[in-house]
Amino acid sequence: MNEEQFRIQLFLFHEARLLDAGRLEEWLALFTDDATYWVPLERDQKDPYQTSSIIHDDRTLLELRVKQARHPRAHARQPLARTVHQVSNILVEDAKSEIKVSSTLQLIEYRNDKQRVYGALVEHRLRRVNGGFKIAHKRVDLVNSEGELDGIAILF
Repeated sequence: MNEEQFRIQLFLFHEARLLDAGRLEEWLALFTDDATYWVPLERDQKDPYQTSSIIHDDRTLLELRVKQARHPRAHARQPLARTVHQVSNILVEDAKSEIKVSSTLQLIEYRNDKQRVYGALVEHRLRRVNGGFKIAHKRVDLVNSEGELDGIAILF
């Protein structure tokens, strides 16, 4: 593993830790101004515009999602979930202008006395910015995306 691959791995681990610690504003700062965050509804979905998605946010909508999570009257999100993101199988696929990184995610959520487990294939497209990385695009393909999801109130 070269140094950049190691730094990318640490970046993904850092992103997961921010989510687990509830540091959503810091997590949001990891995204570029033109970023997209996509959770497709269908397996192998090619386009977020031709088919419905579970989530398809640009940076503005992602910012709103974070603000809503903090809003005292966001009753559907209360109490906030406790999560553990386990990121593994990190593979740096492309190192051109944007670095394409694929990984697997196992996410454990505990909320309202109920524990749920999600599994996903994740794709990040990272940009090099000031000696570090920013997320230009994040795609989370849930293995059960077409199943009953019972109201997702977390970020992947």
